[in-house]
Amino acid sequence: MSTSRTALSLSCLPALLALAACGGATSTPAATDTRTGADTVPFQVTALQSFDAPWAMTFLPDGRLLVTEKRGQLRLFDPDTRRTGTIEGVPAVEDGGQGGLGDVVLHPDFSSNRQVYLSYAEAGADGTRGGAVARATLVLTGEGDGRLEALRVIWRQTPKVTGQGHYGHRLAFGPDGLLWISSSERQKFDPAQDMSGNLGKIVRLHDDGRVPADNPFAGQGGAAAQVWSLGHRNVLGLAFDAQGRLWAHEMGPRGGDEFNLIERGANYGYPHVSNGIHYDGRPIPDHDTRPEFNAPKVSWTPVISPAGLVIYSGSQFPDWQGDAFIGGLSSQALVRVEIDGTQAREAARYDMGQRIREVEQGPDGALWLLEDGKERGGGRLLRLTPPA
Repeated sequence: MSTSRTALSLSCLPALLALAACGGATSTPAATDTRTGADTVPFQVTALQSFDAPWAMTFLPDGRLLVTEKRGQLRLFDPDTRRTGTIEGVPAVEDGGQGGLGDVVLHPDFSSNRQVYLSYAEAGADGTRGGAVARATLVLTGEGDGRLEALRVIWRQTPKVTGQGHYGHRLAFGPDGLLWISSSERQKFDPAQDMSGNLGKIVRLHDDGRVPADNPFAGQGGAAAQVWSLGHRNVLGLAFDAQGRLWAHEMGPRGGDEFNLIERGANYGYPHVSNGIHYDGRPIPDHDTRPEFNAPKVSWTPVISPAGLVIYSGSQFPDWQGDAFIGGLSSQALVRVEIDGTQAREAARYDMGQRIREVEQGPDGALWLLEDGKERGGGRLLRLTPPA
């Protein structure tokens, strides 16, 4: 376990990003790694479009992007023409607090079955809410718009609870073709350890929502059968490395953001342990006091507020292959983490001057970011490429 405060200072980058808003590419100046003193020019930035509170994105095989907007819109963006279309047929979304339309991923066989998966917050009875995942068939039109057909909910958070925080609902398909879902603890603490529900867990399912027979708690039945790991707080990033290992990051309370290697049946300890403290100042025992719980590979105090995660495998930045890239909300940064087998460490932090909600790798090997954009139309899509 390590606590990282490393920063790669790019003090001029926010101003350059503002200049890039018109759609032109701008190279960043040389920046200094505060650990080593080495100079580097990491990337140039192109701002391509703005969205209304965007939350997630994924690339279609033809190079266009699906972008979710938290208030309930699914957009189709063409980087070549800069045209933004709308996908109709999105399920009813409960927009409020941290909830709304969330993640979007393609089925591994999308080219043949056209299936997409969406996560979102939905209303329950008596003011309760919960996350849900639906799959549908994507039908595109020649005008650059489209619709979702045969939409079906395949998973729900249970139980539904009051409040508008900590849905998580990040999605990823693994090398095994199964669907992995982060189900955060909805700011209720104890459900992360309660196997009668799926809050505070990472869930593993077949693509149609069925429970795999080899899940670690399948024999318990009910919600426990869905669970791969437990003791999580607010997981907002899931990604597999080239060796098939699953990595996730989660927000700590006051301090103690985590980057975890997710293992079968493991318990990550929340709320019994954390490297942070409660917001009201009450202490929480550190991970090293309870060795029966899996400790993070990296932890951050002060926090970075992680959101979005990709493990890079492209050719545009060959030195970064195998590294994890994490968006930072409160840190307004892009954080690069070097992974070495089952260990990890923060390698660099790039000051983006805005809250970064999502990170993806494009088919061309570029890195693509979405700003959080709480104001309407204020969340820009950024493309990062090697310096000219």
